[in-house]
Amino acid sequence: MDLRRWNVKHVRMVLATAPAFTPFARSGEQGVARIKSTIGSQALAGLLEQARADAVAPVPALPAALYLEFMRTGRREGYEDAQRERRQMLYRLTLAEWLEGEGAFIDAIENLAFARLEETNWSWPAHGRVLDMPDRPTLDLAAAMSALDLAEMDYLIGDRLSAPLRARLRSETDRRAIAPFLERNDHWWLHTTPQKQVNNWTAVCVAGVVGAACYFENDLDRLAEIITRGLHSLADYLETFDSQGGSSEGPDYWSYGFGNYVVLAQLLAARTGGQIDLLNDARVRAIAEFPVRTILTQGIWASFSDSDSTPQFHPGLLAYLAERLDLPSLTQLGMSNDFTVQGFNQFVWPLRQYAWPLPKSETAFGGTVHDWYADMAWMISRLDPDNPGSLRLAIKGGHNDEMHNQNDVGSFMVVHNGRVVLTDPGRGRYSKAYFGPERYENIMASSRGHSVPVVNGHAQAEGAAHAARVLDHGHGAEQDRLRLEMAAAYPAAAGLKTLERDVVFDRAVPGGRIELTDSFSFADGGGQFVSALITPLAVQVGSATVRIGDDNGGVVVGFDPAIVQVDTERHPGVEKQYAPSVDLTRVLFTAAGQAATGKVVLEISPF
Repeated sequence: MDLRRWNVKHVRMVLATAPAFTPFARSGEQGVARIKSTIGSQALAGLLEQARADAVAPVPALPAALYLEFMRTGRREGYEDAQRERRQMLYRLTLAEWLEGEGAFIDAIENLAFARLEETNWSWPAHGRVLDMPDRPTLDLAAAMSALDLAEMDYLIGDRLSAPLRARLRSETDRRAIAPFLERNDHWWLHTTPQKQVNNWTAVCVAGVVGAACYFENDLDRLAEIITRGLHSLADYLETFDSQGGSSEGPDYWSYGFGNYVVLAQLLAARTGGQIDLLNDARVRAIAEFPVRTILTQGIWASFSDSDSTPQFHPGLLAYLAERLDLPSLTQLGMSNDFTVQGFNQFVWPLRQYAWPLPKSETAFGGTVHDWYADMAWMISRLDPDNPGSLRLAIKGGHNDEMHNQNDVGSFMVVHNGRVVLTDPGRGRYSKAYFGPERYENIMASSRGHSVPVVNGHAQAEGAAHAARVLDHGHGAEQDRLRLEMAAAYPAAAGLKTLERDVVFDRAVPGGRIELTDSFSFADGGGQFVSALITPLAVQVGSATVRIGDDNGGVVVGFDPAIVQVDTERHPGVEKQYAPSVDLTRVLFTAAGQAATGKVVLEISPF
C-alpha cells in the first residue's frame, strides 16, 4: 500500500462522492440503545455514578508554575496528572450524557470543556517546555489528542452544547492543531529525515489532527489537503516497521502508535465511504499481529526498548482489529472490558471500548512455539505454549539507535511460571534527563541495565553503527538458536576484536534449558570480560550455581567456578514510568584473568 499515491485532487474527488459521515451512533439514536444493552446495566450504573461525582467536583487547577516545573526541575508528572484528571472527568461526563441523553451533565461538560479550551498549552510540558505564544502553539501528542477529544465530544452530544462552546471548539482546534499541521513544516514527526526517523508520534499526531478535521472541516478543498498531508506522513510511519510487521519500539508503543493509526483508519473509511482504507494491506495485517507474536506468556510481553513487560492493550482496538482483519487471537490476550474510564489520555479509547467491547472468550492465547523477526533480530521461544508456566525466552540483536532506543544489543529476558526472572527492565521514568544527554547514564537505558557483557569496564555505545550481526538463526523441534556477533556494539576503547553471543533454547531437556555462551577475543592483548544477568528477584550465589527467584518462579544458573567469578550489584528503587519503582540486581560473571581470548558459559534452567 503506497499512501503517497494519494494527491489532493484525488482525495477531493473521493470526498465529493462520500456518504454522510457517521462513525458512531449519536446520542438518542438506536445504535446507542444497542451499546447500552451490550455493556449491561452494571457498567452503565458505574459510569453514571462516576459522572455524577465529576459533575460536582472542582476542575483541577493547571497553574503556569505547574507547567514550568518540568523546565525547572525535570519532573513532568504534576501537570500531566492534573491535566489527565481533567480529561478523564470530561470523558466520563461525555459518555454518560451520550448514553443517557437527558441533559443532566451538560453544565459540567461545558465547564470542563471551556477549561480545556482556556489552557495556555495543549502540549505537555516535556514537549512545549515554555508557555506558548498565541500565534505559535506547540503541536505535540497531547495537543493532537486534545483536538480529536473535543471533536468527538462535539459529534456525540453537540446538539445539546451551547453555540458559543461549539464555535470555540472549532476555532481553538483549528488554531492549535489543524492550521499548524497544514501550514507548518517544522514538526519533527511529520516526515523522516536523514537526521531523525519518525516514530509513534507520527501516527498519534496525524490521527489526532486529521481525525479532528474529519469531524470539523466543512471546506472539502481544505479537508483534502489535510488528509493528503496526513497520508504522506503516515507512509513514513509505516516504514518504521520491519518487513514482518515488527517494531523496535515494542508492544507498548504498538498500542499507542499503531492504535492511533487504526483510529484514523476507521474515521477515514467512514469519511470517504471506504474509498480510503488504511487497513487493506498485507503488511498492515502483519503489523496488527505484533502483540500476538511478541507475547511471552499470558500477561507478559517482550519488553525491549521503552516498552514494559506488562502493557495494556485497549479493548476497543483489539476488538475492532480482530473483526476487521479476522485475527481472533487479538481478543484472547488477557485484556478485559473495563468501563470505569481511568488512566486514559485520549477519549478515543474509552469511547471505542463502549462502542466495540471485547467479546467474552474462555480461550487464552499464549503464543506459538517460536517467533522470529529477521530484520530486527528478535527471537521468541516458548517451551509449551499451552502451559503458561513453561520456560520462555526473548532475545534481540538490532542496533543502538532504534526508536525509544536503549543500548541493549544482545539483551534477553527469561520467563518461568508466568514470572519475569531475567529481565529487560523496560522504560525508566520519563524525566528531562531521561530524554537528554544523560539518558545512557540511567541504568534503564544503559546496557548496564541489560543482560549483556561489560568489556574492560565499558558499556555499549549509542548509535546505529553499534549493532549486532546475525551469524545464525534456527528453529527446530529440539532447539532454537541465535548467534550474534556483538563486538561492534561496544566502543573502540573496549578493545574487542570479536564477541560472539550464542543462545540455545534447548527443548529436549525436561522443563527446558537455555545455554548462553559469550566467546570473546581482544584486539591487542588481554582484558576484563564480564557477562551480566539482570533480575528483579532474590539472588543466592553458590559454589557453582546462582539461584534466582523462588518457588513461585525462578532459574538456576550453572557456571564453571574454575574460570568464572561471580559477584552481585544491587540497584534499589529504580524509577519507572507509569509503574512502581523496581529493585534490580546485576549478577556479574567475570572471566578469570586477562586472557586474549576466552568464553563465559552459563546454563539457565528453571526450578
